[in-house]
Amino acid sequence: MSESGWVPAEADLARLWAGAADVAGGTVTGCRTTQFDVQPGAATTVAAQVDIAWPGGEHTTETFGATTSAHAAAALRMSDGAREVGVWSFPHDPALPGLPAALDPHRMRRLVAALGLGDDDVRLRVRVRAYRPCRRAVVEVRTPRTSLFVKAVRPHRVEALHRLHRAAGRARVPDSIGWTDDGLLVLAGLPGRPLRHLLLGGGPIGVDPADIVAALHALPPEFGERPARPGWGQRARHYADVVAAVLPEAGPAAHVIADAVMCTGEPAIPVHGDFYDSQLLVRDAELTGLLDIDTAGAGDRYDDPACLLGHLAVLAQVRPERSAVVDGFAARCFAEFARHWDLGVLRTRVAAVVLSLATGPHRVREPQWRTATWQRLELARRWLTAA
Repeated sequence: MSESGWVPAEADLARLWAGAADVAGGTVTGCRTTQFDVQPGAATTVAAQVDIAWPGGEHTTETFGATTSAHAAAALRMSDGAREVGVWSFPHDPALPGLPAALDPHRMRRLVAALGLGDDDVRLRVRVRAYRPCRRAVVEVRTPRTSLFVKAVRPHRVEALHRLHRAAGRARVPDSIGWTDDGLLVLAGLPGRPLRHLLLGGGPIGVDPADIVAALHALPPEFGERPARPGWGQRARHYADVVAAVLPEAGPAAHVIADAVMCTGEPAIPVHGDFYDSQLLVRDAELTGLLDIDTAGAGDRYDDPACLLGHLAVLAQVRPERSAVVDGFAARCFAEFARHWDLGVLRTRVAAVVLSLATGPHRVREPQWRTATWQRLELARRWLTAA
C-alpha cells in the first residue's frame, strides 16, 4: 500500500464511496467530504458523510474513511488499478480497534460498573467529542454521577500515555483510570469549560495570562523525559509542502515563510506540544485543567506560548464577530509573555504556528478553503514582518 502522493478529486472520492457502499449492499445518494488530511511523503486520509439507500427502503448517513496509510492494512482494500487504499465505515477505524467498544453502551456500562461508578444497568449517554481518522477519538461517557472520557488511540501508544497521565497529575491533567489492550484510555473528567468556549461566548474573559505562564513553567519533568519533538520552526518546511500539495499556486508563498521561520531550536525543556485555547479548562477565571498531553515531550521553550498566540490569531480571523474579544485577550497574553520570552523569536514562532494551520480549511473542507488558506498565509507573513 503506497503511503504518499494521493490527492484525490471529489469525483474520485464519490466513486470510492459508491464502491464501498456497493460492497455493503447499499447505493450512495450523496456525499460530503468532512476531513482531507494530506501529508507529503506520508499518508493521505479522508473522511466523508455518505448518504446511503438500502434495500427495503431504509436511508442512513454513514461516516466513511479512506487512507493510504499502512495503519489501514486491516480495512477493506480497494484499488483503481493504479493505487490501493484502505476503506472503512465509522466506528470501525482500522487504526483504532477499541473505538467500537467505546461507543457500545453495553460495554461502557460494564466499564462504569467495574470502576465502581455505577451498576450494570446505570443510565448513560455516549457521545463522540472528537475524531481524527486513524489518529484518535474521544468519547464522553456520561452517567448520573459523573463523566468519563474514553480516548481511542493506536494500541501501541496507550500504556505509555496512561503512565504519562499518572505521572503528570500535578499539572492538572485528567487522571487516567486505566487502559485496555485495544487502545482505550479511560480518563476522569475535570471541572471547567475550554477557554475557547469563553472566548466565543458572551461572558468576560477573567483568566490572568500570568496563570498561563505559571502553568507552562510548572509542566512536569516527565514531559521532558519523552522523545524530543521538533519545534514549529523546524517543521515549517513540512507545512509549506502540505500547502503546496493542496494549493500549488500558494506553495511559493508558503515556502518563503517556511524559509524565514526555520530554526535550530532552543535547549529542550518539557513542553505540551499543542498548547492552545481548547486545551485549557477554566472555571471562575481559574485554570482547572490541561487536556490532550499526547503531544508532550522535550521541546523548544517558545513553542507553547507561540502555539497559543497563533491559534488565537487564527480564531480572531475566522470568527470576526468575536475578534475584538479574542484579540483583546491575545494582547493581554502577549504583554505578559513579553516578560518571559524574547518578542522577536516569539513572533517568528507564531508565524510558524499560523503556517501550520494554513491548510486547516482544506482539511475540514470549508467551502471557501482556498481563500481561507491565502488569508492564513498573509496572517503568518504579518507576524513574520513584525518580528
